[in-house]
Amino acid sequence: MKSQLKAGAVLTYVALFINSAISIIYTPIMLNLLGQSEYGLYSLASSATGFIGVLNFGLGNAVIRYTAKYKALNDEESCSKIYGMFFIMYGILGIIALISGTILTVNSDVLFSNSLSIPEMNKLKILMAIVTINLSIGIGLGLFSVIVLAHEKFIFQRIIVIVSSIINPLVMLPLLLTGHRSITMAIVTALISVFSILLNIYYCFNVIKIKILFKRIELGLLKEIIIFSSYIFINLVISKLYDSTDQVILGIYSGTVAISLYTIGATFTGYFSGFSSAISNVFLSKVTGMVTREVSTDELSNLFIRIGRIQYIVISFALSGFVVFGQEFIILWVGKEFQLSYIIAIIILVPMVVSLIQSMGGVILQAMNMQKFKTITNAAVAILNVPLSVIFAQRWGAVGCALATAIAFTVGNIIVINFYYWKTIKIDVPAFWKNILFMSLPVSLSLLYGQTLNKIILADSWLLLFTKILIFSGVYILLMWFTAINKHEKDLFIVPIRNITRRFKIRDHVA
Repeated sequence: MKSQLKAGAVLTYVALFINSAISIIYTPIMLNLLGQSEYGLYSLASSATGFIGVLNFGLGNAVIRYTAKYKALNDEESCSKIYGMFFIMYGILGIIALISGTILTVNSDVLFSNSLSIPEMNKLKILMAIVTINLSIGIGLGLFSVIVLAHEKFIFQRIIVIVSSIINPLVMLPLLLTGHRSITMAIVTALISVFSILLNIYYCFNVIKIKILFKRIELGLLKEIIIFSSYIFINLVISKLYDSTDQVILGIYSGTVAISLYTIGATFTGYFSGFSSAISNVFLSKVTGMVTREVSTDELSNLFIRIGRIQYIVISFALSGFVVFGQEFIILWVGKEFQLSYIIAIIILVPMVVSLIQSMGGVILQAMNMQKFKTITNAAVAILNVPLSVIFAQRWGAVGCALATAIAFTVGNIIVINFYYWKTIKIDVPAFWKNILFMSLPVSLSLLYGQTLNKIILADSWLLLFTKILIFSGVYILLMWFTAINKHEKDLFIVPIRNITRRFKIRDHVA
């Protein structure tokens, strides 16, 4: 199982790398073929209809939690029964999602007719209809992909993600080049999603060999699941408000060009979230087991700090590199007309990084079934974020939306939640921040070096930019390695290299 955990995390980073590489190549071509306006329209459809995606009600985490619980108790029959209950619940939610998305699509002109032309409005409705069907199927049959994760089959799950990422542009680019546009993009994305679901269903029944039993639902257990999932559901709504509300508000007040600028800037937040969740997501089953065994708060604190340090090594590297080279990258990548996207990205990313390096806290809360306070706090902040974004958007457009989101994020996900981790969950937050502050010295020196390098050499080509990034990366790694990384963290890099080298030596010896 440990090999699945490690391989899952590694493959997630491979998927992130592939997605990033594809994005660098694919996005500017797509933008050139679609144009700023239609790309903004496609993003608006995804953001507006994407709200129905929260109607999975957070059941995925409940499936993982209860699967881990019954596996720890070696109770396969209860596991099969609960899968039957979840299958019905997912199906009902999928139908609700379809109805809700249809109502939203039909009435979309109420929201966006002031900023969109009639042809744009008609195309938006078609796009929203396709996204609605895709999301509804994904919710209705979403149980099976979660079961794969619950059984910690991370390798298979990550391979599906990687293959899907590669197939999408390979299919889409020829279609774009032959004149197809955003509607075809939405259809291709939907078909790939359905194919992934079918693969997960096959894997569940033929490899994991699960059984689904439809027996009388235990009302006590159902109530427990609903209470557990309701907090996660509220958090999903909050997350969606953070992720998509700004595009919708810009769609109401500013139009498709502003949406394009914001979407390109916000794209980078997805990459950073992936860097963090690649590590923390694979630990939910493990932490649930720890909580079930009633381990001490010291053990949970040590895990929180240990994983947070690893996440900070990766995320601070990405953030410092983006701060130094992000503007040059965006200009070379999608053009000077998107320079504002760099400012938007920085405003959102800086406070977001704090939350990302503490993502194990959320996993611990889920495992302990103690999400209530975090949910209530985030809900209050998310509600505040909406009027702030409306006011700021009318004054400063896309940048204003980013600023409003950053302010709300800082209040809820940094100040308040750190205090809660420390005083209520008894996680040693001061020790965590001592570690992070100590590790920030090489980060600060790397930033200083990178900014100096930028003043000397301005990148006007990909080759020059990548050369500067390689030089910066070398400086960052050396500074971090010799001043901040401990033996355990060094072993995470050294041991796999030693194992690979040893295997090659054995092969050479056998040959």
